[in-house]
Amino acid sequence: MIESSYAISFTFLAYLVVMLGIGLYAYKLTSNSEDYFLGGRSLGPWPTAISAGASDMSGWLLLGLPGYAYAAGMESIWIAVGLLIGTWLNWLICAKRLRTYSIKTDNALTLPDFLAKRFNDKSSLIQTISALFILLFFLFYTSSGLVAGGKLFETVFGLDYTYAVIIGTVCVVSYTLFGGFLAVAWTDLVQGLMMCAALVIVPIIALDGGFSQLTHTLEMKNPALLDAFTNAKGEALSIIGIISLLAWGLGYFGQPHILARFKAARSNKDITTARRIAVSWTLISMAGALLIGFVGIPYVDTNLAGQLDDAEKIFMILVNAIFHPVIAGILLAAILAAIMSTADSQLLVSSSALAEDFYKQLFNKNASQQQIVIVGRLAVVVISIIALVLALNPESSVLGLVSYAWAGFGAAFGPAIILSLFWRNMNRNGALAGIIVGGVTVVVWKQLTGGIFDVYEIVPGFILSSIAIIVVSITSGAPEESVTRSFDDYEKALDTME
Repeated sequence: MIESSYAISFTFLAYLVVMLGIGLYAYKLTSNSEDYFLGGRSLGPWPTAISAGASDMSGWLLLGLPGYAYAAGMESIWIAVGLLIGTWLNWLICAKRLRTYSIKTDNALTLPDFLAKRFNDKSSLIQTISALFILLFFLFYTSSGLVAGGKLFETVFGLDYTYAVIIGTVCVVSYTLFGGFLAVAWTDLVQGLMMCAALVIVPIIALDGGFSQLTHTLEMKNPALLDAFTNAKGEALSIIGIISLLAWGLGYFGQPHILARFKAARSNKDITTARRIAVSWTLISMAGALLIGFVGIPYVDTNLAGQLDDAEKIFMILVNAIFHPVIAGILLAAILAAIMSTADSQLLVSSSALAEDFYKQLFNKNASQQQIVIVGRLAVVVISIIALVLALNPESSVLGLVSYAWAGFGAAFGPAIILSLFWRNMNRNGALAGIIVGGVTVVVWKQLTGGIFDVYEIVPGFILSSIAIIVVSITSGAPEESVTRSFDDYEKALDTME
């Protein structure tokens, strides 16, 4: 047991040293705010695609989704279908257009900065309110990663949960603080490939007797686990339940850390290749995550007398039980990879919101590039501390925290981004109304229960935000001539910009 712990510890340490090395190397290449927040727009198709996927899926792909599949059975497939469709549509609809328009709008680096410049908002209201929602929802999102890290270190090393969360936080902050976007993107590439490999290897090795034997075992235990239209209790899923699960796919259009990858791509031509890589990675990874949950059901029944205190630990339990300590260490490091790949992205987007959208816009419009980068790094530390405090509750659910933040971003920014890229007559007031209505709807809806209020909050948030944008844009008059002229220039650039 001691030798096993040493082997796993050594693997973790080696992994962290490699990630820190990448962060320090990227630090040498980071000289201004464009480098720090968007990597100088230099990402090729592989880092663009895998970084978007890895920063998207986070620890919930190896903890939350397998845990949900373990507890709910085939019902969980609806989330996977929704997310896969959402991934594909986001790359297809938004990627190339957002990269092009963010360059044409005076090289906008952050999402609030893009929206402000897109609608020529001299009042800074769009930028300020957008930054507020980013900070609010990313605190919950980042906390979910720190909770996942706490569960990892608690399970693997037997650490007290509080100390485990603190160690995980230090790991993430250390290289995000120095390397910025390049460190995040390059480590995401390594981490994303590790995550995918782990999600393929673990269920294949754990499938004792093959897939047909697994389905037979699940059918003998509880036929409802194999029915996508019923829950684990055998009760039929409601239309609201299925819509709520599929609606996770709507969230993609408003996630700042994913949209940042589109803006950082090296060229529009690379985005087509990146889209194919990203969708393939997502399909393979989510299929593996679901299968881990399904495989875990008979394993727990046979080896743990059917008792599992936390379903989100099923991946870690299978890895520890099946593999040699060195291999287990590598596979468990994939969880740390998943956590770090998302938390670092979230911290970076949050820090850019504070530095670019608060500090520069409200307090020091003439701030130098060096000052902005320093403020951004300080913001990483401050946001990490607040997220750490939120994560210290050991009863926190990774999937629960992610679902709230995911809905918040999807509803607040999704409709605003899509319509801003396609609708010439959308104006500043419409954008502002959509962001506020979408974000507030998610916050309020989350507090309500029963009947229609049981639908996932992203659904009403997305719908009401879209209606607000359209109605306010039409009723408050046409956008300024400079805004429509900018849109026309952007449309032309789509055909000529590589």
